[in-house]
Amino acid sequence: MTKATLMQTAPGHEVLAAAGKKYLRPGGRIATEQLLEWANFQPGETVLELAASFGYSAISLAQRYGVKVVGVEKKPESVRQARDNIRAANLENQIEIIEGDIFHLDAIPGQFDYVLAEAILTMQSPPGKAKILQGIRDCLKPGGKFLSHELLARDNEEQIRALLKTPLNAGNPRTGVFAELAQVIRVNATPLSEANWINIYEAAGLHIEKVQTGAMSLLNFRQMFQDEGIVNTLRILGNILTREPIRKRVLEMRRVFNKYHEELGYILICATTQ
Repeated sequence: MTKATLMQTAPGHEVLAAAGKKYLRPGGRIATEQLLEWANFQPGETVLELAASFGYSAISLAQRYGVKVVGVEKKPESVRQARDNIRAANLENQIEIIEGDIFHLDAIPGQFDYVLAEAILTMQSPPGKAKILQGIRDCLKPGGKFLSHELLARDNEEQIRALLKTPLNAGNPRTGVFAELAQVIRVNATPLSEANWINIYEAAGLHIEKVQTGAMSLLNFRQMFQDEGIVNTLRILGNILTREPIRKRVLEMRRVFNKYHEELGYILICATTQ
């Protein structure tokens, strides 16, 4: 299979990562910074990060706050790259990357002061969301905090329910925000409204402490400069312009994000165990 073919079928976040983008969250870096401010990390505390990817977030947390981080990552190649990055940052005593599945958090020993998950639950079905949240609750120490940053659907629950009843496939005639979103990112994403995000957290035994919502800015060029900096943004734009498979996918995603900018947003939630 050629790289061009892989780019056509790869999930949206992998395409953006291939373009060089490091911040892949719906609310951008500013939203993540708000979430970290709510956390109020203290040196020596423990953080479990879901879908740790190449380890960039774990490295930043360890350097900035002095916390100990365990990252869970499913893809072996990402695990290898993350461990190389951690070794280069001389943080092997603070960060551990485990090759594992976020649906089996019970395989990770111990409990944590924090669990961090950004743009993870959106990509799961309702049963998948519930299973992961139960695992998160069990991984937290009493009074521990779950910090999440997800995609928000602005009161489109009827469309969500219709989407869930119709599997994504090549002959599917679905239309509307969630159908188009699933088609362009190649993942059957299921964002929820603010009320329904809160409901599923509470159903998992988590107590909501803080919530913030805002506009999605993932492919907003102004936000990209703020998130990535001038040099990396220019590098990303160069990759998009010169690599046709990436350019096609990125423009496709940006078109849908812009088309439905009023229906989509981000949501931050800080929740605790009882």
